[in-house]
Amino acid sequence: MTPPAPQDLVITQAGLADWPVVRAWAVDEGWNPGHADSEAFFAQDPEGFFIGRIDGEPVSAISVVNYGADYSFLGWYLVRPDVRGQGYGLTTWKTALAHAENRTVGLDGVVDQQDNYRRSGFELAHRTFRFSGTAPAVEAPADVRAVRPEDLAEITAYDSACTPADRPRFLAHWLTGPGHHAVVRRTGGRVTGYGVIRPGHDCPRIGPLFADTPEDARALFAALTADAAGREVAVDVPETNAAGVALAEEAGFTPSFETARMYTGPVRPYAQERVFGVTTLELG
Repeated sequence: MTPPAPQDLVITQAGLADWPVVRAWAVDEGWNPGHADSEAFFAQDPEGFFIGRIDGEPVSAISVVNYGADYSFLGWYLVRPDVRGQGYGLTTWKTALAHAENRTVGLDGVVDQQDNYRRSGFELAHRTFRFSGTAPAVEAPADVRAVRPEDLAEITAYDSACTPADRPRFLAHWLTGPGHHAVVRRTGGRVTGYGVIRPGHDCPRIGPLFADTPEDARALFAALTADAAGREVAVDVPETNAAGVALAEEAGFTPSFETARMYTGPVRPYAQERVFGVTTLELG
């Protein structure tokens, strides 16, 4: 029996109610999505999520989330395994990318798709490794505390210096999402780093872990893992941050998954040396 052709694929914007099936596909791929990720993702750009259907049944998905006028991030690029190779993914990709208009688009691509991304105009910026391991049993440092509502403005400004785009709507949800534990370190009366740990399908995930110095990052890491001692935890570390790689290795974590950060064009300068752990591979 001949499968339906790509022109039979019906692609529409997706809402939160559509996303559980896509999250289930991500679980099957071993992506370990966070339990409450979707609400924060949709808060940033509710029009940036797409789903493809054949005869009313979901078969493909993608997100192209806009951050301001200059930057978008592509994620959640998935096709149901039993219908791969039919052109549904590429059709979904082309339809959704129009949402970015003339913005530079970033993504974190899995290894087996990176050549395809290059053919679509994406260039390698750096690799990112997911480190995972058993959280060490350490006490949370006294100079790291839970994020409070009055910290939001300062953390948002700090975050903007560590990312290619401002993302206040996303952060307002990410810092306070169900099960999310956000901590901040202040030194000399100012923020010198912050981080979040959240429950995931397979294990808790740290992201972001942004810090001025390795000392700040180590203190934040200790605070984030204190309540997870003895459990497996994962963090995605850019290979360009040697101190971040060293921190994960010092904790006994080992690399288990690799992606590539790729862009279609230039992005604004940001403090890559402060990125000890990326926020999320799905939204940057």
